[in-house]
Amino acid sequence: MNRIPEFISNHPILFLALAVVIGMIAFFEYQRLFSGIKQLSPIEATRLQNDEDAVFVDVRDDAEFKRGHILGAKHIPLAVFDKRMTELEKLKSKPMVVYCANGARASKAAGKLRKAEYPVVHTLMGGIGGWEKTNMPVTTKS
Repeated sequence: MNRIPEFISNHPILFLALAVVIGMIAFFEYQRLFSGIKQLSPIEATRLQNDEDAVFVDVRDDAEFKRGHILGAKHIPLAVFDKRMTELEKLKSKPMVVYCANGARASKAAGKLRKAEYPVVHTLMGGIGGWEKTNMPVTTKS
């Protein structure tokens, strides 16, 4: 323990990088916890779709969507999400489950939906990769 100051003085760049990484992790975890957007497992998302007619929203680009997506998902790429978000207006009363490849883009889109006052918005834990890992079905049909 008493060698920590020595390590910091000998490796300031390494210590600074560590501090930045810890700060980023803390920031994103804080943002995730207090955003009001819950991550759902594939099983929870399926249950929500079956019980409350949830809508899946795929925010990946066109090529990713064509390789495979959740059956019935609305495809609105994140790059044009602001312009096309109105397509979801008629479904505003239904729970939304937003997903992408791994979760980063879905979080951005889910935040935009919350700001637009969509009442129930979730993200899919692990994105489409998490969905496929639990052997849930995907389709290539539009």
